[in-house]
Amino acid sequence: MEWIQQFTDYPVFNWVILPALIFVSRIFDVSFGTLRIIFVSRGKRSIAPFLGFFEVLIWLLAISQIMQNLNNFACYIAYAGGFAMGNYIGMRIEEKLAMGTMIIRVFLVGDGNNMKEKLHNAGFGVTSIDAHGANGNVKIIYTIIKRKALDKVVGIIEACDAKAFYSIEEVRAVKEGIFPSDEKRAIDSLRLARSKGNVKKGK
Repeated sequence: MEWIQQFTDYPVFNWVILPALIFVSRIFDVSFGTLRIIFVSRGKRSIAPFLGFFEVLIWLLAISQIMQNLNNFACYIAYAGGFAMGNYIGMRIEEKLAMGTMIIRVFLVGDGNNMKEKLHNAGFGVTSIDAHGANGNVKIIYTIIKRKALDKVVGIIEACDAKAFYSIEEVRAVKEGIFPSDEKRAIDSLRLARSKGNVKKGK
């Protein structure tokens, strides 16, 4: 169309509007790419192909404009700036989604102000073992949690022992386990097991 051709010939389009469109396009495609990689690494392969499709489609639109405007330095700046911003936004989105499962290991000297009991009362599954460290006997506490509960668990740990030594790692897959959302179900199962035990004893 002639009016479109006339509009694209204006300097304001070539030096402002077009770079802005390339910048926004790069933000979208790099954000999709960042999320795609995260989903693949966490085993969510059903979502990754859809993100990959839109990632490449948007990238093709952006790079085609770059190739048609090789003399426009503003497009290069917009392309690089969109790439950098897309990485940041993709990571921020992933943080907000709070997907995945984490394992926390806490190394304690003593009982850590009843840390194990407090984590258990908050609805988290807790396992502890006795170990020996460089400075003597220690107790190691393990708990596997949903990532969205990380701040809550860390808060409990640091409230019990502000100087506690702990490590946090991502877990690729988990089967079974006790999580806060499953707390009521776990209690009901425990009560059922106890009631069966009482019946057997009565017999």
